Amino acid sequence: MDQPSSRAARQESLREHNLALVAREVLSAAQPLSRAEVATRTGLNRATVSRLVAELVAGRLVVEDTPVITGAGRPATPLRPATRTVGGLGLEVSIDFLGARVLDLAGQPVAEEIVAGDHRGSEASVLLGRLRELAETVVTRAEAAGTRIAGTTLALPGLVAHSRLLVAPNLGWREVDPAEHLDTLPGARLRLDNEARLAALAELAQGGSRSFLYVSGGVGIGAAVVQDDTFATGVHGFAGELGHVCVDPAGPRCRCGATGCLETFAGTAAILRAAALPEASSLREVSSAVADGNETAREAVERAGQALGTALAALVNLVDVNEVVLGNTLAELAEQMRPAMTAVLDERVLAAQWAPVTVRVADASAHPALTGAARAALAPVVTDPAGWLAATG
Repeated sequence: MDQPSSRAARQESLREHNLALVAREVLSAAQPLSRAEVATRTGLNRATVSRLVAELVAGRLVVEDTPVITGAGRPATPLRPATRTVGGLGLEVSIDFLGARVLDLAGQPVAEEIVAGDHRGSEASVLLGRLRELAETVVTRAEAAGTRIAGTTLALPGLVAHSRLLVAPNLGWREVDPAEHLDTLPGARLRLDNEARLAALAELAQGGSRSFLYVSGGVGIGAAVVQDDTFATGVHGFAGELGHVCVDPAGPRCRCGATGCLETFAGTAAILRAAALPEASSLREVSSAVADGNETAREAVERAGQALGTALAALVNLVDVNEVVLGNTLAELAEQMRPAMTAVLDERVLAAQWAPVTVRVADASAHPALTGAARAALAPVVTDPAGWLAATG
């Protein structure tokens, strides 16, 4: 026979599970939900939902809107995520900027700072020290607005495993533990992830496609495979290094040490060199040059599109997705690269005639990995609201 303490433990676990169910439905809904709608979606009875919603409201995770009349019976009270009460801190180290952004549970920005710079060959300890100062400034601003920071996630352009950056070729970093330099920031522990996966997480939050191949362009090129809202990360979490897929073994030497990697043809620096434009130029300037009839720039963009199409075709044949989403700098050249890219995809994707591959520009823009990092920092609150409420109550 169960002892009272055993029954109480199971009841508490059930409450925590149900609280997480309700929180997830309310906090991730595209439109505010009523208690009745939450009950329908979760399978819980209305009395249980009402009790759990009351906990979330008291804990400042959920707020109630003005009741609305939708038909016969009592008015429904829409529920939505609370704004500026709890925030996630997203950080990013990129080749050309440092960023810090706080988002609240509604996905609204509370505070942010973006500082441009050339970080190739940088010293990790120095750059992470600057990032810490930037983050502390943003956290102070968010807290002054009444927002409590739940946690911190850092986006990095390289291989991440076990809370360490193993290698980021374009930064020139190897075997770096960012937590050593960011240990004063909010959250139980600093979370790390690849910037392309976090950018894809921001894209998922837009509420469109649930399965796609996200390509994050810059000096390097990363990718993330999303299938039914789930990320394919690989055995070690290294999946997505599209920029180091070989598209021509006889091609240029890459920063990673190999030859003919995709980023030596379709990375920002590679496109600028091929277009004979200054290193400080942007891909927007390449696009303008193509529009103005610059033949060298047109050839550079066509070559980049062919190389990108070659790498993408190999990946599509392996993982079977039929939508490619171009994000970050590649989005600026998407339309001009499209003819060369899609021609290669049509030729090389075995199932192309039955399942054509579509290519579109990402909906999430303006440093999407920062947005994804901030959302990832909020994830523990959404998945374990009982733990958050207990810790902050």
